[in-house]
Amino acid sequence: MSSKTMIGMFLVLIIMMVVMQFRAQIGGALDYVFKYIAFDGQYPVVTLIVAGLIMITISTVVRSLMSDPIEMAKNQQIQSDFNKEFRQARMENNLFKMKKLQEMQPQIMAMSMQASTQQMKVMPVTMIFLLPMYAWVWYFINPADLNGGDYFAAGEALAHLPWSASFDLNSMLLGFFPAWIIIYTMVSMPIGQIENRLLRYYFLRKHLRQLDLEVKRAEIE
Repeated sequence: MSSKTMIGMFLVLIIMMVVMQFRAQIGGALDYVFKYIAFDGQYPVVTLIVAGLIMITISTVVRSLMSDPIEMAKNQQIQSDFNKEFRQARMENNLFKMKKLQEMQPQIMAMSMQASTQQMKVMPVTMIFLLPMYAWVWYFINPADLNGGDYFAAGEALAHLPWSASFDLNSMLLGFFPAWIIIYTMVSMPIGQIENRLLRYYFLRKHLRQLDLEVKRAEIE
């Protein structure tokens, strides 16, 4: 790994350790802002959905502003086309084409490594926004005797299911994951994918408009 990638991972680790150590204090401080989406603890699942929407929106916007989505989309398309051509050459047993593609493989790998390095550069900045949000959700869900907030007592952070059953959001799923983390992640991930594609579409349209203006300017000149 490059030195920049290692530094980025080290910064992410430091941010995670600080937030985990002081999550009650960070969550309590953020509660002055996010108490308006807590709804006094009456709708915990709605609060998780809104919090996930805020978190993933901030993360997506920051990541898009700090990276070049057009260049990333171009690199992904090149890698996809390369893999497609390589599979086709292998199926056709085209040794000459496979040899040519293998000669290009180091360039494709370098392109992939560059994209990964760019993501690692952005990750510490996004973690500055993401992890405190997780700290507040933890503060919101957990009762005060666990250094959480005053929204719920022990065993009262309940989510009601359509078939009239209910479960505690602090109960463990899969042995070690609290239920609220599962819900929080399931909400934020698809929303993040949709927002990411919308932002890419916006930047692509903007890039195409700039190209059109350059072409028209060149024609006038």
